[in-house]
Amino acid sequence: MILRDVRVLDGTGERFEDASLRFDPGSGRVEAVGDADSRDDEPIYDLSGKTVVPGLVDAHVHFSLSGEASVADVVTTSDAELMLTEAKNARKTLESGVTGVRAMGARDLDVVLAEHVERGDVPGPRMAANCRSITITGGHGHHLGREVDGPTECRKAVREQVKRGAQFIKFMATGGVTTPGTDPNSPAFTDEEMDALVDEAHRRGVHVAAHAHGAEGVQAAVEAGVDTVEHGTFLDEATIDLLVAEDVVLVPTLSAPYHIVRNADHATDEALEKTNDVYERHLDSFAAAVEAGVEIVGGTDAGTPFNYHGANATELSFMVEYGMDPHDALVAMTGRAAEVIGLDETGVLEPGAFADFLVVEGDPLEDLGTLRDPETVVKGGEVVAGEAFGVGGVGELSE
Repeated sequence: MILRDVRVLDGTGERFEDASLRFDPGSGRVEAVGDADSRDDEPIYDLSGKTVVPGLVDAHVHFSLSGEASVADVVTTSDAELMLTEAKNARKTLESGVTGVRAMGARDLDVVLAEHVERGDVPGPRMAANCRSITITGGHGHHLGREVDGPTECRKAVREQVKRGAQFIKFMATGGVTTPGTDPNSPAFTDEEMDALVDEAHRRGVHVAAHAHGAEGVQAAVEAGVDTVEHGTFLDEATIDLLVAEDVVLVPTLSAPYHIVRNADHATDEALEKTNDVYERHLDSFAAAVEAGVEIVGGTDAGTPFNYHGANATELSFMVEYGMDPHDALVAMTGRAAEVIGLDETGVLEPGAFADFLVVEGDPLEDLGTLRDPETVVKGGEVVAGEAFGVGGVGELSE
């Protein structure tokens, strides 16, 4: 199948005008970008005035959460109920135009969901999945995570996660906004514990994501060798310099505090107090990181309070509003995000890659809002949401 006379943004930073995109619905792969000569009986659709971009890749989501005011609301949920919640949220995410995610883990369920999505049993984005986030006893996320104390338990927890199928390890380097009694600005693990977590994960061949708000916790995580820092709320100049020097990726999740602040009447008192303290500093940290050249990858923290699945594309608007070039932001939430989280052959539109893409009206680099409501969502060469190609749908079938 060929989509003709279309603008293509390929997820690597390249832009094609009045181009063609050929993909094979059978194999689910892209075959050509830019020029594509038609074959016998091959359907060709004219998409003049529209843009094709890779499906978005969100590097930080929580399918176990659905935007509840408090994480405590899901603590008593059974595994069976939680799995149904995860499947619902995965479908909503896919249909919004997100075709790849890094799911941050809860009760070992994300790896099960990822397996069934890959089989085609349930609809959802391609997933890099974790089992349980690792935290200190009573630390951030302990409700659904794996509590540890000491380097030996840290190594054991990593081995457990990998045994159960985790494709990466996440640990809580600081306290968090949504866990009562924890301080986002304070480090949680000792240096020896962090070293054990990262060393064991890398020995097992998986990457490491560190939840970290405060500068001290971020620095400790980076010095331990983590691959990505989640949030990075209180970054100072020294911490930003360290992120640049060590080539550590920042996943800022700007959506998370925004939604708590905008829903102050319904947020818990502690979450709101913490968020009011961090919100402006988070934005300042992000802007300073962008200016200094820290590598940014898009992630939303979807599922946290009032941060609903399906609104993921809003993160792009925040990233641009606070300092990123629109095309850089798009790459950060497509091709580069996929590469960082280990989703091979996705997030880009190039020969051999999965045919995961969105069709939107106009030029999204001039109006990122179009990405929040794509006309068509394609995963693996199949329309999974929005309008089909042809009569009554998107594009006209050429003779």
